[in-house]
Amino acid sequence: QVQLVESGGGLVQPGGSLRLSCAASGFTLDGVNIGWFRQAPGKEREFVATIRWSGGDTIYADSVKGRFIIFRDSDKIAVYLQMNSLKPEDTAVYYCAAGHLYPAALAGQYEYWGQGTQVTVSS
Repeated sequence: QVQLVESGGGLVQPGGSLRLSCAASGFTLDGVNIGWFRQAPGKEREFVATIRWSGGDTIYADSVKGRFIIFRDSDKIAVYLQMNSLKPEDTAVYYCAAGHLYPAALAGQYEYWGQGTQVTVSS
């Protein structure tokens, strides 16, 4: 059974950092692309970053480039999103997703989704 489980969300002050984790199980990651998306209240789900499991190629949304880093841990079979210099506009539910298309920045290009983790940036 394919499973993606996010963790690491929470409340952080503007300028702070958080690291989100996405633990993957139930499928082989060779040829898989893992992405992070976010959805704020009243807004559409938007692309944040993606990483190709084989090779580690990455793509970032312009809104997070230079602040967020996506990376993987082959031993733990997990993908992480290190979020630095957080802004109130980063507040959203963050989802990880898995698919077989690369590059892929559209939600419809991903086949499997986690349940999401809330990130709130506020003073």
